[in-house]
Amino acid sequence: MPELIEPTGRLHAAWLSARAEWGPGAHEDGFGLLPTDDVDSPAGFVAWVERLAGESERCTYRWIVEDDQVLGGIALRHEGHDSVPRAGHIGYGIRPSARRRGLATWALGRMLCEARALGMERLLAVCETENAASARTIERHGGILEDDARNGAVLRYWIRTGESRT
Repeated sequence: MPELIEPTGRLHAAWLSARAEWGPGAHEDGFGLLPTDDVDSPAGFVAWVERLAGESERCTYRWIVEDDQVLGGIALRHEGHDSVPRAGHIGYGIRPSARRRGLATWALGRMLCEARALGMERLLAVCETENAASARTIERHGGILEDDARNGAVLRYWIRTGESRT
């Protein structure tokens, strides 16, 4: 059974295994990884995890874990976060071998509950236009496409936190 957990240094090897599936340089949105983060060394990994914890007033990070295997990550950017206009309130990624299991839909539902507890009534969720799986995930939770959303490389959806469908 999967669970959402706070990022932890204990899962360094498991996280590296997940990243290896995405390939070099592919940093999924739900992990809050910056190009300057050193996640390969144990000390750098712990520093990165501590940085994420230090951002808890601005962003809630969770890892999707099952049997000590990192399956994905999801981030809830709080109101006022600098990245919200571009990347939305929610960002997530599932490692390729764990896709098509409904994990993103499940994790998004859990994060909608966290957003509601923080007093957030609606969230902006953004996905690339060719990412049909992500669009379906957002739509399963009542995401409404903005009128002008198809004018670029991304789709912009609004989700009411009280309207989660799963």
